[in-house]
Amino acid sequence: MIGMYCRDQHAGRPLCAECAALASYASRRLERCVFGAAKPTCANCKVHCYSADMRARVKTVMRYAGPRMLLRHPVLGIAHLIDGRRPAPELPTKAPKTAARHADGATGTSEAG
Repeated sequence: MIGMYCRDQHAGRPLCAECAALASYASRRLERCVFGAAKPTCANCKVHCYSADMRARVKTVMRYAGPRMLLRHPVLGIAHLIDGRRPAPELPTKAPKTAARHADGATGTSEAG
């Protein structure tokens, strides 16, 4: 969607610096999402991980590119519409830090020998 927006609004091919920074930011946020593969669409998400400025920029891109996705990439556009109707999952619970260390094998003792 960012590529479509940049191409049409900024004549960016490849992405202009501003759109490339937005794409990089969005990728980092997706990689660090607490929901992982079960991530809901941002409109349905309980955790707002984008800063206010970036959220506004993404909304601008989505408002422009969203309707055009149905024409240019109908399968992706329809898949996104279906994903938007899926309810957001519950927040995953955090494991206690001590249990996480033991699960990784970092017990603080040497097991060599």
